[in-house]
Amino acid sequence: MKILFSKCFTLILGIILFTACKNDTAPVTDHASSNPIFKEDAVLKSLTDEIAKTPAQASLYFERGRTLQKMKSDTLAIKDYKKAATLDSTKAEYFSAVGDLLFENKDITGSIEWIQKAISLKPDDRKAHLKIAKLFLYLQDYPRAFAEINLVLVKNVYDPEAYFLKGMIYKDMKDTAKAISTFETAVQVAPDYREAVVQLGILHSAKGDAIAMKYLDNAYAMDTTDVFPIFARGVFYQEMKDYQKAKAEYRRCIVRNRRYTDAYFNMGYILMQEDSTQKAWRQYDMAIKTDPSNPYAYYNRGLCSEIMDSIANAVNDYRIAQRLDTSYASPKEAIKRLVKQKK
Repeated sequence: MKILFSKCFTLILGIILFTACKNDTAPVTDHASSNPIFKEDAVLKSLTDEIAKTPAQASLYFERGRTLQKMKSDTLAIKDYKKAATLDSTKAEYFSAVGDLLFENKDITGSIEWIQKAISLKPDDRKAHLKIAKLFLYLQDYPRAFAEINLVLVKNVYDPEAYFLKGMIYKDMKDTAKAISTFETAVQVAPDYREAVVQLGILHSAKGDAIAMKYLDNAYAMDTTDVFPIFARGVFYQEMKDYQKAKAEYRRCIVRNRRYTDAYFNMGYILMQEDSTQKAWRQYDMAIKTDPSNPYAYYNRGLCSEIMDSIANAVNDYRIAQRLDTSYASPKEAIKRLVKQKK
């Protein structure tokens, strides 16, 4: 019996050792193993191979997460950022990266938790304080947003982003005077802070103040790839009922960006005010082609069709608009009106 036991023990020990050897040499897998994207992209493949060799190296997951985020693969990127934070819980940037991406994907509560962790690891991180201030602004928790911004300004009274965020809070609070004053401070501190210049253009435009045009022109000169300032000039003239100048700005906007939906839409609105229904229909049609998910463009194209007695086309557009936005009341009312007319 002793001999038999000895043989069995030797056999079992051999199996255990063999299994252990297999496990030591087996490739380490993570969520990348089941997704072809990690093999198809050269950079991802290289990082994944490195992770397989050193699976405990947090920086590799973080780097792969950044690559995935650039590729708009947010779900996979978050997994890698979280893995990096799990492997090395001392790096604030790992927690901050998760928080940023969760915010972009509208998970506000989750985002706050991760950024607060980043701040606890690095209390003097201005970026983290300003990020969480943005979150509180989104939640309209203004006192906490101001508190985070003021922590940054205590360290650096010349921080333009801090003033810009303060301006956005005042704007959200409908305090236009303070918003303008704070955006002006941001521009004084950093004359090339384009976002603040744009906001000054928007706020002065809403007041009907012609100085808005100066700000909008400056903003466009800073970055001619973004035609929003040109569009905003059109809105200014449109609000002033100067439709010819407004249309000129919208055309200028479209020449520089053929897919600028709002310019087509606003052009359509002006043409309807001028009783150029067929021309307006074409503008709304272009708005739909550039943004097929826009319920307002469908509704207004339908309205043009209805005015031109093309009822079947109007009803079709109203139904699409209703389907795209079930809370949009106008297409529902239009369909009911046309149904009553038939009776």
